[in-house]
Amino acid sequence: MKGIKHLIKEILIVMIGILIALFINNWNDERKEEKYLNQVYSSIQNELKENIDNIKKVLPKHQASVDTINVYLNNDRISLYQIIIKANGIHSPPIKTNGWNAIANTKIELIEYNRLSALADIDYRKQNLTKRIEKHTEFIFQNFEETDRTKKEILKMMILDIMGAEKRLQNEMEKLIK
Repeated sequence: MKGIKHLIKEILIVMIGILIALFINNWNDERKEEKYLNQVYSSIQNELKENIDNIKKVLPKHQASVDTINVYLNNDRISLYQIIIKANGIHSPPIKTNGWNAIANTKIELIEYNRLSALADIDYRKQNLTKRIEKHTEFIFQNFEETDRTKKEILKMMILDIMGAEKRLQNEMEKLIK
């Protein structure tokens, strides 16, 4: 009987030791994950601020393009190419999502749903903006020499559409920062 009591005592000591080791290991893993998340969130925050600044810099350039189109809207001697030159080119804000992509490809399960949803929405809006800008650029290259009012109106509408998409993206980023 004494042998069984001694054996049970030894087993309990070993089990308590294993449980303590598991607790410490889990605590350490949680601490590492929290540190990782804080670094990623900091990176995302910095990217969002930089993206907002980039959008704010591009919006006046787009407005200048719209204004230039309005000036030459009825002038059938001025081509889309000349309008683009007078408006100082085609503009697009660089939008970074490196922090989001890093966590989305590794430890997405660590992000709470609201942040995850907001970051996914921003990424979607970024892709949507990129497609709009590509269509805008394609339209310009296909109609480089066009001088008619209709093509200029279409170009203006495309730029206004891009501006709207940029403003919506900016608003989503600003909401996430707060």
